[in-house]
Amino acid sequence: MGVDLGDVLPRRKVSLESLGSKKIAIDAYNTLYQFLAIIRGVGGEHLKDSKGRVTSHLSGLFYRNINLMELNVKLVYVFDGAPPELKAVEIQRRRKQRDEARRQYAVAVEAGDMASARKYAEASTSLRQDMVVESKQLLQAMGIPWVDAPSEGEAQAAVMATEGTVDAVGSQDHDSLLFGAPLLVRNITISGRRRLPSKNVFIEVEPETISLQETLKALEMTREQLIDFGILMGTDFDPDGFKGIGPVKGMKLLKTYHSIDKIEPLKEEVAKIEYQAIRDLFMHPPAKTGVRPSWGELKPDALKSFLVDEHSFSAERVDAAIKRVVGLESSKTETLEKWFG
Repeated sequence: MGVDLGDVLPRRKVSLESLGSKKIAIDAYNTLYQFLAIIRGVGGEHLKDSKGRVTSHLSGLFYRNINLMELNVKLVYVFDGAPPELKAVEIQRRRKQRDEARRQYAVAVEAGDMASARKYAEASTSLRQDMVVESKQLLQAMGIPWVDAPSEGEAQAAVMATEGTVDAVGSQDHDSLLFGAPLLVRNITISGRRRLPSKNVFIEVEPETISLQETLKALEMTREQLIDFGILMGTDFDPDGFKGIGPVKGMKLLKTYHSIDKIEPLKEEVAKIEYQAIRDLFMHPPAKTGVRPSWGELKPDALKSFLVDEHSFSAERVDAAIKRVVGLESSKTETLEKWFG
């Protein structure tokens, strides 16, 4: 879920083309969950191969990466490691929600209510370890590097962005800003016409960037205060937040008291959570330093073997997608040979 700071953060709409030549660390779990939730049939069923294995995550990962590679966007995917102990309550809450959604899905299917079935199917989305392994195999065949984080993927991605290894973090959540990422790119993996979760309403989703520096300046906050603001709204480490405290009221309280532990009206509620531990987690992210991803070349034969032969993808569609990138690389080589050959 991550922290949702709503519309209070200054954001800029950008085109995918403007991200060309940028290096972006993608929150892998966040992205794979999106693909598994969105890429489904009318009744909420996943895409599957001839052996009955789910391929929705592979389809989203392959075709979206092709689109971004064609624009010369350099991606590196960062996978979650062991979750912090502070996240235990949120993990348990998500598990219960998925279990209930699966129960409701079965009821809807039995009743022939396909609209409800799809809604509950999306809410029951889970990411298995075999899907993670398959995703890494696909990325390797595409020449896209991936990193295993020691803990939160967004924390690792934020540290890489802070060190200048990448230009930005790609995620739907705002957590990477609290972890110190200088720039967050949202909607990079789901831009285009999309159906709102659990609703039969379609909207245009455009990529947008949020700068940490611009955010702190616009809100007249320090990063520590932005973290406190996130805690008030509810993070993965205090999922309930503070009841009755919305963005406007939360910001007003911080402007008045400057720090979450000094907010008199919330003193008792604040004392019930490990706010200092949450602060420390965001201020000092558990992550590797000095990570240097290496980008390789797309391997057509390996891709076709994995997608077409192993997972029943359309050979024609995969070939056409591969040619978009290989053809681009070939044209660059021909241009260089023309001028320097």
